[in-house]
Amino acid sequence: MNTVAANLADLRNEIAPYKPVIIAVTKYFGAEKLIEAYEAGLRNFAENRVADALEKFSNLPEEIKQNSTFHLIGHLQTNKVKKAVGHFDLIQSIDSLKLAEMVAQEAQKQGIVQKILLQVNNAHEESKSGFEKEVLEEVFGEIIKLEGIKVEGLMNIAPIAEEKVLDYLFEDMNELKKRLEHKFSYPMKELSMGMSGDYKTALRHGATMIRLGRKLFN
Repeated sequence: MNTVAANLADLRNEIAPYKPVIIAVTKYFGAEKLIEAYEAGLRNFAENRVADALEKFSNLPEEIKQNSTFHLIGHLQTNKVKKAVGHFDLIQSIDSLKLAEMVAQEAQKQGIVQKILLQVNNAHEESKSGFEKEVLEEVFGEIIKLEGIKVEGLMNIAPIAEEKVLDYLFEDMNELKKRLEHKFSYPMKELSMGMSGDYKTALRHGATMIRLGRKLFN
């Protein structure tokens, strides 16, 4: 059994009650590790940088390209929108109304509907991107009306923090999702929260997607 397969088997036993989508974060690993993860049964892969991702994905076997879901989880610069739209199944890092509008316009030009998540910076970290909650509540109605995109849910990146802080931040995201769904009558299926150091806490607070790198590959 390869390393990823062994790690994945342990992980699946650990998180069995929750059944989240497991997203393999391959940004620090080459295509060979992505292939290893695919062979272990994973089908969702995430990268942080558009150019790195497109180069890595383009060199994958056709079977993997056809049967996998590719996610962008890093900050999307406005000058990379044209390259990102249509090449990722889910862009998880939409962090402003302007960026949502640009992605929607590009998707319309391509004749597609780009699935997105809205990134929320509910820890108020200056080093991280994301909507402030109050801003998102103000513009959410505009975003969901944009043609060319489909808002599938919310995403956050929690800081390294004590358990009680993580509990608060992840539950806060869960409550924000429910509040938006109710206020705008707009159901969202995804809540992308939790990485290798905090995924267990995220799952307890409703995460439907967890993004794992070293937990799978080390």
